[in-house]
Amino acid sequence: MNTILLGFIGPWQIGLIVAIVLLLFGGKKIPQLMKGIGSGIKEFKDGMKEGDDAAKPDDKETEKLS
Repeated sequence: MNTILLGFIGPWQIGLIVAIVLLLFGGKKIPQLMKGIGSGIKEFKDGMKEGDDAAKPDDKETEKLS
């Protein structure tokens, strides 16, 4: 019964976090903040795709090596 569940976030904790974010950023800044986070995630995913494409050898290069 004395077990502490680390990482468990309940509805009260989520409500408290939302209230703190509203107090810190205000209602008008939150959409801008979410837009910035969304565009950052999109750029990160695009960068990951570019990295995967660069890691794959081209067919022409593999034919030259054969």
